[in-house]
Amino acid sequence: MSEAIVMINADVGKENDIFNKLNEMQEVKKVYMVYGIHDIIAFVEAESMDKLRGLITDKIRKLDGVKSTLTSIVVVGKEKK
Repeated sequence: MSEAIVMINADVGKENDIFNKLNEMQEVKKVYMVYGIHDIIAFVEAESMDKLRGLITDKIRKLDGVKSTLTSIVVVGKEKK
């Protein structure tokens, strides 16, 4: 399983639309609307690096209103309970 954190800059007024579309995607495990350098942060997961790349380049980056993305690939992670 491949995981990444995708930080998204949105066009003004498009944040809610992008947030809602991301929330509908099966590969998006968590999504947050935030204040700061980025507008939205999404935690995504795919079966392989190829599928992860396709998710980010073919789905997320092509959403209407996405200005830019910055992706961090997860190397090691542990969820705290």
